[in-house]
Amino acid sequence: MHRPPPAWSLIDFGKRLDSWSLADNPSDDLRLVVTAWTVTRFDDPYQGMRREPNIDNLWYGTVPGTYDGRRTIVCCSYWILETDHTVRCNQFATLNLPS
Repeated sequence: MHRPPPAWSLIDFGKRLDSWSLADNPSDDLRLVVTAWTVTRFDDPYQGMRREPNIDNLWYGTVPGTYDGRRTIVCCSYWILETDHTVRCNQFATLNLPS
């Protein structure tokens, strides 16, 4: 069965995933969860994300399924450029939840 091409082009997600992995040394399972989530951005980069009101086109949010039981989550931010249907990754980060 032929699948239509993705609606959006993803830019720099691989580089940012590699940088996050080197900096935070996540488990293999966590890395797979984040990578799988990244693929969902092809179809709908707005899903589950919030727009930063003070910075044009910057969106951010938590990657679902990344809470590790030790009060940390993985977040991602990226720019959505509607004119050329691109999503440019800004950063992945492991953040501590407030106590």
